This record gives sequence, structure tokens and C-alpha cells, in this order.
Amino acid sequence: LLAGRSYCWVGNIIMDDTRNVIDEFKGVPESEIIQALDNRNHDLVVALENTERDFSMGTIVRSANAFGVRHVYVIGRRQWNKRGAMMTDKYLHVHYVEGVAEFIEEMRRQERAIIAIDNIEGSSPMSQTTFPRRAVLVFGQEGPGISPEMADAADQIVAIEQFGSTRSLNVATAATVAMYGWLQQHVLTK
Repeated sequence: LLAGRSYCWVGNIIMDDTRNVIDEFKGVPESEIIQALDNRNHDLVVALENTERDFSMGTIVRSANAFGVRHVYVIGRRQWNKRGAMMTDKYLHVHYVEGVAEFIEEMRRQERAIIAIDNIEGSSPMSQTTFPRRAVLVFGQEGPGISPEMADAADQIVAIEQFGSTRSLNVATAATVAMYGWLQQHVLTK
């Protein structure tokens, strides 16, 4: 066998599985992986608004997959270069909604708290935030951030504290930090 390659046994045949999946899922069909992950769902949802950089979108989707998020909502834009997701978008559910009003209606129907992550006026420090269990974390693009409509609809706006000279974090970095913060409160403390 070659070093650095992932192999698994299927029956008594060895199989080369080059997908970016953990060992548990090597050789497992995509539909079975999705079902297994859906069964492990810990109920965090993520949404992306005004996200213009394809690589950031892909990176957020990849982080969402790594943290067990099962549903990602893309508000507005339908097309994006999935390259940054490294095929992880295949293993979760990506939903597209036309605008903020449709998204808000869907989250209210699901009885989810809308938590916008942005460093705008009126935001609360993440270190002092208790995330609701049934939450959707909403992320906006660097620069424009979340829309005024989303800010008005949000149950809470949370800012990630920073201590250097930069005004903001890359949206993919902020999303990763916030998702992990939610996990610390609802999954990792059990």
C-alpha cells in the first residue's frame, strides 16, 4: 500500500477511497454518510447573506460540515464556486432562499432564534453571549456585513471580540469561531 493514501476493505476487496472523509466513512456510499450525519444532528443551522467571495462561502460550508451542521442557507445568490468547500457540500443540505424576508419567515416557522454575527453598533460580545440551542447563525460579507433588514429581524447580534489593529475578521474565520462557540455551549460541555 502507498503511504499517505486511504484504503478500506469492502468485503474482502481493498478499495482506494480518496474522498475527504473521516476513516469511519471510507468506502461508505454518499447517501449512507448523509443519513449517518443527519442522525447525529445537533441542531445548529448556518446562513450566509451578502457573501460575495466564493472561496469564503466554500470555507464556511466546509467548517459547517466539520462541526456537524446539517443545514446551510444561502440568501440571495445561488451560484458559487464550491471549490473551497472541498466537496463537503455533498454531505450536508444547502438551501437557497431569494431574500431576507423569505429566510426570516422560514426561520420563524422552524422556531429558530436568528443570531447575526457582525461587529455593528448594538452588538453583544461573544464571550458574554449564551447562544440559544435552536439557533441559526447568520454571517454577512466583509464590508457590507448583514443587511439592515437582517439586523432588524435578528433576535441578537453578536460580535467576536478582537484585540489587534484590524477592524474585522474574514467572514469564513468569523463563521468558524462562532460555530465553535455554539458547540462549546451545547455539544462539547456534555
